[in-house]
Amino acid sequence: MSDRLSTPLPQFKILGQPVHLSPDYVPWLLDRLEQGIGTHVVTMNAEIVIQASHDRELANIIANADLVTPDGSGIIMALRLHDVEQPRYAGIDLGEDLLRLAGAPERNYPVFFYGGKPQIVKQAAQKWQTDFPDLNIVGIEHGYLDAQDQSKLLHQIHTTQPKIILVALGMPRQEIWIRDNFHLCPQAIWIGVGGSFDVWSGVKNRAPQYIRNLDLEWMYRIAQEPSRWRRALALPRFAILAIAERIFGKDKLTAN
Repeated sequence: MSDRLSTPLPQFKILGQPVHLSPDYVPWLLDRLEQGIGTHVVTMNAEIVIQASHDRELANIIANADLVTPDGSGIIMALRLHDVEQPRYAGIDLGEDLLRLAGAPERNYPVFFYGGKPQIVKQAAQKWQTDFPDLNIVGIEHGYLDAQDQSKLLHQIHTTQPKIILVALGMPRQEIWIRDNFHLCPQAIWIGVGGSFDVWSGVKNRAPQYIRNLDLEWMYRIAQEPSRWRRALALPRFAILAIAERIFGKDKLTAN
């Protein structure tokens, strides 16, 4: 998406969708921030891969994203089928790492929170402001705006020029919104963080660490939100397709 250059990360394609490989994405993102290179980050899981297989617009957004990280355990499983070792990096973890980076006194990167319900996004931002008093939050806005308020939001983002923009609208809405408005802050990191605001606000609990270590966080989320079970149907389909790709397909490791 950016017309400037930075050191490329290798990528591996899973069912046609690219995943960038790195043990730690934060130094790469910090380098781009310091160079003024804008970055659209997509945090990809198995559900998104399946959706992109029949949604050309979403597939194009992923293909053109500056960074695609392995958010779900299914992606890690698929990579391991090809003997590619890559740690999982959940979107909420990457969002937290970026906020800690921005909250360091020597950085002072302005941050914008957008999405979720009105009280949720306020509580999420307040949590981070309390934990990191030096965090420079230049905007907080919920995701239920009419056309007039949406126009005001875009003007605010363009005026304040945040360096990190966290967007919690759900997939694929947040990715489409980022693509359409990236030009407003072409030097910022834009990242879709899904339901992270719910966790940061305290409304929902994240799975305990031992469950995450077992790659079963998706089961914990279904237990908390039984309505998600339909979305979870993408997981066995993804597993079958990933195994078939390993057996019949070819490895697709490339430079970005």
